[in-house]
Amino acid sequence: MTSTLFSSLPLSPAMLANLESLGYAEMTPIQAQSLPVMIKGLDLIAQAKTGSGKTAAFGIGLLNPLNPRYFGCQALVLCPTRELADQVAKELRRLARSADNIKILTLCGGVPFGPQIASLEHGAQIIVGTPGRVQQHLSKATLKLDGLNTLVLDEADRMLDMGFYDSIADIIGQTPSRRQTLLFSATYPAGIKQLASSFMRDPQQVKAETLHDDVQIEQRFYEIEPEQRLEAVVKLLNHHRPQSCVAFCFTKQQCQEVVEYLTSKGISAAALHGDLEQRDRDQVLATFANRSLSVLVATDVAARGLDIEALDMVINVELARDPEIHIHRVGRTGRAGEKGLAASLVAPAEGHRAQAIEDLQKAPLNWQPLSSLKHQGGAPLQPPMITLCIAAGRKDKLRPGDILGALTGEAGIPGTHVGKIAIFDFQAYVAVERSVASQALKRLSEGKIKGRSLRVRSF
Repeated sequence: MTSTLFSSLPLSPAMLANLESLGYAEMTPIQAQSLPVMIKGLDLIAQAKTGSGKTAAFGIGLLNPLNPRYFGCQALVLCPTRELADQVAKELRRLARSADNIKILTLCGGVPFGPQIASLEHGAQIIVGTPGRVQQHLSKATLKLDGLNTLVLDEADRMLDMGFYDSIADIIGQTPSRRQTLLFSATYPAGIKQLASSFMRDPQQVKAETLHDDVQIEQRFYEIEPEQRLEAVVKLLNHHRPQSCVAFCFTKQQCQEVVEYLTSKGISAAALHGDLEQRDRDQVLATFANRSLSVLVATDVAARGLDIEALDMVINVELARDPEIHIHRVGRTGRAGEKGLAASLVAPAEGHRAQAIEDLQKAPLNWQPLSSLKHQGGAPLQPPMITLCIAAGRKDKLRPGDILGALTGEAGIPGTHVGKIAIFDFQAYVAVERSVASQALKRLSEGKIKGRSLRVRSF
């Protein structure tokens, strides 16, 4: 029996002590399978979904050979979206706490170029970024990869879905041939095989179990006629009344149609798709994460890398065309020991997709009649919180404590009524309970935050 304790790995005492302080004692299946391969310096293809512990796996793998005294880029992690890059960088900083002076820098689009150049001039051992922006820095010679030891392609299937194959190929072409390449992907389509055969040296392959525990996540399937789809989404929401729900659609157009229909029924909903400006994307994600938005209607590509705590429900407005993507969607609910519910709508023409899911799960699907959904009464689905947007952010030296202080001090709002605070470069979002929202908006608009009068609006 192979040991699944981190202490069984040849890691430094400082790293093991830090893992213990983070509460990491036993490895997850993907960590137990991939870390011994990575530590030997071999190339790796790992099939693992979000939430499987893959970030810690490749994080420990790339930190292990790092030289803290050399300030050039020694590890590069490519991610499909800015949100995922930010999450990865945050986890790597936690893992690197035990090492002296490890600098981790994110290079993503949607933010100004200049400050990134200044940060690169100071040097960083680890770069986490999106392919487009990393490619831009390489073309301007503001980033050099001649000292690279480890290249990580995180959620490689999504990067290919988003059309990044050529960018990735261009970036890899500018890295040393002796590098170690680690490829993580939830699914294993043809594009991944092509990528691996072109750029990897005899990669080892590991796969973590992707199926979900039926006790943790209950799945229900509903057969519908195509014209019933929008009405069926409303029926599901009115029956289950989730505080937070992601509704997966196939296209941007379908997202817009669902949002417009839900909004017309008084249900709080917003779309997340690839055409959103970064500022709008930040706003949608911040309001959903802080429980000011009930339903996030998203495409698979746009939702990749989302890490939402306590997601009550997933609705598949249309079944995914790949059964592994279905498993990935469903796995966003029922996390961290909580129970979750996934409801899928299936039109007759999508029957073969349902069959593919049944074959993959090796168990019959739980079909329910649409007539079993009953309106539970009460007002249309509205979230428990309201978001206040403040026209200042990180670049204005605004901190969460400044906002909390203004709300609980001058505005006199109990701290228990204040929710999540998210600060971006030029704006900040704070969630407050619906019952105190108008009072909080009035006080913040009329008063001062950190000695300054700032524009505040609610939505």
